[in-house]
Amino acid sequence: MLRYLLTLSRPRFWLYTAGPVLVGVAYAAQSTGDLLAPLPAALFLYFLLPANVYLYGVNDRFDREIDAENPKKAAAGSPEARWRDSPAVTAVVAAAGLLGLALFPVTPRVAWPYLAGFFALATAYSAPPLRFKARPLLDSLSNGLYLLPGAAAYAALAGAHPPALALVGGWLWTMGMHTYSAIPDIEPDRAAGVETTATVLGETRTYLYCAGCWTLAAVAFGLLDVRLGVLLAVYPLFLLVTVGAGVDVERAYWWFPIVNGVVGMLLTLGGLLRLAGVLA
Repeated sequence: MLRYLLTLSRPRFWLYTAGPVLVGVAYAAQSTGDLLAPLPAALFLYFLLPANVYLYGVNDRFDREIDAENPKKAAAGSPEARWRDSPAVTAVVAAAGLLGLALFPVTPRVAWPYLAGFFALATAYSAPPLRFKARPLLDSLSNGLYLLPGAAAYAALAGAHPPALALVGGWLWTMGMHTYSAIPDIEPDRAAGVETTATVLGETRTYLYCAGCWTLAAVAFGLLDVRLGVLLAVYPLFLLVTVGAGVDVERAYWWFPIVNGVVGMLLTLGGLLRLAGVLA
């Protein structure tokens, strides 16, 4: 059961929700003491594991029919698994979501919209009646949920909303990431009768869509700080290189946890060096 729950939570993607918390804290902190405060630690720990159990648990629960047509969910050694339909698993997923409600009383009100947005989108993305993941464009737009833990952490520590350009740039980045990740699922989704941004556009135009999202994200961050724009430009460059080299999308897709980890590390280091007075 524990092994299955860990697989369900997608360990390779844990930093997709917990990483933005580190970035948000690094840029919101006014002193080193802020980095060691209990609240940032609580947010990081929740979004590292319980949030992913809830997010992907809801996803797998309502995708069980589609996943029956998806070979990657049944392959030996696959980092993903098909939904195990049991009351115990359902209870753990529900408990992981309810645990997140404990964050509201310990965070300032300015952080509440971001926390509420995360839980609303994490649910509505997969669960009916909204089920954004089966609605072209809305599936992409709703993946801004991955940005929201970082925005909540920033707001909780700074007592103010994050810069608008960071929110716009981060949201565009998540849109590109989500739609790129949907490319390997184009044929299984079509076989299951599911429409997504990727199934509507097709593989070639989906690449262009992702490149556009990532380029605009780099521009937004560049308007905030040119160094951030240069860093985010790695994504359209990565896409250009892998597609130009003919790298299979299913292979390139699994390189993104490394790319995102390195970019997130550099973003966080930038915030910490600013805090230390090394960077302006």
